[in-house]
Amino acid sequence: MHPVRVSIPSFRSENNSIEKGYTVFKIDVLMNGRQHTVEKRYSEFHALHKMLKKSIKPPEIPSKHVRNWVPKVLEQRRQGLELYLQTIIMENEVLPKIFLDFLNIRHFPSVPKTESCGSFDTESEESSKLSHQPVMLFLRDPYLLPSAHDAFSNVVIEGVIHGVFYPDLQPSSAHI
Repeated sequence: MHPVRVSIPSFRSENNSIEKGYTVFKIDVLMNGRQHTVEKRYSEFHALHKMLKKSIKPPEIPSKHVRNWVPKVLEQRRQGLELYLQTIIMENEVLPKIFLDFLNIRHFPSVPKTESCGSFDTESEESSKLSHQPVMLFLRDPYLLPSAHDAFSNVVIEGVIHGVFYPDLQPSSAHI
């Protein structure tokens, strides 16, 4: 199952003197236990659809033209747009960047579940523990001098230590 879930629980009509009335759809986005809301007009869904057609085969989008703006028709459009978003999520293992942007989801490289940095899921104790992986591992103290027969092992350690702690210091000419 995909870590992203969407629903469109409601919509509202907007009217102002500058442009004719339009409908705003409220999209609830749940990802990795965190929920946020995005509001989009149909025209934004239509623009997303046109962009998605360049990279994937998106499902059918509800018709752009609506004969009348009665609540029943708008409810059908809400259901259709919700199904549209859910189908994109179900049919694509990797979601396109444009789709993630539309839902205001920050995109990170996909990481397998076993390497994730924990979860807010309280169903199991395992999911609440963070998993850590070492960035650098020293088999012995890097500050100690290497044994006399180990001529090259210190070159890497010295380079890493100098790079981390003394980035402006030029390497010594003895190791070049």
